[in-house]
Amino acid sequence: MSSVLNKFHKGLRKTAVSFSRKVKGCFVENLEWTDETFEKLEAALISSDFGVQLTLRIIDNIREKYRQGIVKTGSDIIEVTKGEVLTVLEKNNKVLDLDKNDLTVILMVGVNGSGKTTTTGKLAYLLSKKKKKVMLAACDTFRAAAVDQLKLWGKKTDTYVVSAKHGADSASVAFDAVESALSKKCDFLIIDTAGRQHNKKSLMDELSKVIRTISKVYPEAPQKTLLVVDGSTGSNAIAQAREFSKVCGVNGLICTKLDGTFKGGMVVGIKEEMNLPILYLGLGEGKNDLQAFDAQMFTDSLFEDFR
Repeated sequence: MSSVLNKFHKGLRKTAVSFSRKVKGCFVENLEWTDETFEKLEAALISSDFGVQLTLRIIDNIREKYRQGIVKTGSDIIEVTKGEVLTVLEKNNKVLDLDKNDLTVILMVGVNGSGKTTTTGKLAYLLSKKKKKVMLAACDTFRAAAVDQLKLWGKKTDTYVVSAKHGADSASVAFDAVESALSKKCDFLIIDTAGRQHNKKSLMDELSKVIRTISKVYPEAPQKTLLVVDGSTGSNAIAQAREFSKVCGVNGLICTKLDGTFKGGMVVGIKEEMNLPILYLGLGEGKNDLQAFDAQMFTDSLFEDFR
């Protein structure tokens, strides 16, 4: 097993165990599948955070194939489900372009506690390992701890951090950071914004202000707006993605803390609902544990206990 695949298996272990227990319970003593059996499977998939939309499509597909005699066993049903999940995850896949010659500004957004600042640091580490010149902007000016945390990541990655005093205007910090990154000919500027609840209009309006401000000095920016979602929030992540997309045009996702939750199925649910590229997964606490998303590895890890 490759080291990367092993990371996926370890990071998604809790989710895989929870998922297999729920689904295998539907197969117990079932010699013939009835409406009640399909309802149990439907409930198992929804409670695994696959989302209603995808679950209903999977169930309809299995029902039809069962009626035609194509699907006969529990193993057949698992294969159909696995195939549907992989199809969803393979759609609209993209990777972060590391070969551009001009500055790429990445705006990191998300709710409080999603792991956004830590993920910003890990992303800086990952890009630095690729020999890219990276700058960080500490625009979570409401939390002194967030600024200090980002400065520590700056030391770990030998990355310059643009910051200001506690309570400073976050948009002005972002403006200064873009100017500095352009003048220093950086490859990437990663802007860590303050965590905000997606249903608080005033906080979301402030995020819009940050975007308008940085576009004044660099019209192309931000080229990437990445929403960081905590895997343990389950299906609530879909609501977050929907609201942040309205305000700041999210064009990529990073799902964190998947190693500590049994709700990793939310990755499938959010991809089905929003069809946003999933760029990275947080599969551990170490600086090397921000893993580039791989649809096949994720699916294999999710269904590992059915082999």
